[in-house]
Amino acid sequence: MPVGEPVDLSSYSTSRIPAGPADKAAGIEAMSGLAPRLAELQERLYAASTAGDRRRLLLILQGMDTSGKGGTVKHVIGLFNPAGCRVRAFKAPTAQERSHPFLWRINRALPVPGEIGIFDRSHYEDVLVARVRELVPHRDLGRRYGQINRFEESLADDGVTIVKVFLHLSYEEQRDRLLERLDNPEKHWKFDPGDIEERKLWPAYQQAYEIALERCSADEAPWYVVPADRKWYRNWAISTLLLEHLQALDPQYPEGDFDVAECRKRLLAG
Repeated sequence: MPVGEPVDLSSYSTSRIPAGPADKAAGIEAMSGLAPRLAELQERLYAASTAGDRRRLLLILQGMDTSGKGGTVKHVIGLFNPAGCRVRAFKAPTAQERSHPFLWRINRALPVPGEIGIFDRSHYEDVLVARVRELVPHRDLGRRYGQINRFEESLADDGVTIVKVFLHLSYEEQRDRLLERLDNPEKHWKFDPGDIEERKLWPAYQQAYEIALERCSADEAPWYVVPADRKWYRNWAISTLLLEHLQALDPQYPEGDFDVAECRKRLLAG
């Protein structure tokens, strides 16, 4: 659901099933049912861009470590044609990126008309990690919320449909997922011992998210809180969100600028 003001994440369940399929089996079946419609709308969005339609969609995924940002990219975006998707995972900024304003690297990764863009983390890291770790002066941090709002408003004005999702994970579920990584040698590459220390900052991160969701939720770019303890439900909920937004866009195939009958006649004559 869209997030309004004020925001208290403790009032949002991380495991409840507020709507949709009742269990995992039903969720997986429902996902397969969404695939053809999502693929069709994606194709129509791309086709419309060839005739000058500037519209595109940007999915922004934010959440604590192990909340499922990568899993969403794998399972949800896998329903689309990868040729029409632009996926970007934002890590800690490089030296070059730090030499520019914080939105510089975001601008360079935006989807072009007809594309579906997916951000695994985003410009919100600059008001989340930056706040918790006190990486910038407080006065600069406060200005960033306004910069983000103006940036997203400009994107919406330019034809970008923004879908911002906070993957709401519980403290206990994160521990279980980290233990799974430790217990499986094939997943050790995904484990960072620093995540253990980072868990000590859980309350500070929850507060940072509450502030970001409260200050940066507008009509043209609302936040959606998705329960993330159940992976199957997370995937279904985000797929449904994307379907709803693409249906609202209702892109159309452009009409041909040629004589169909004449072209058919020429082909048959050959």
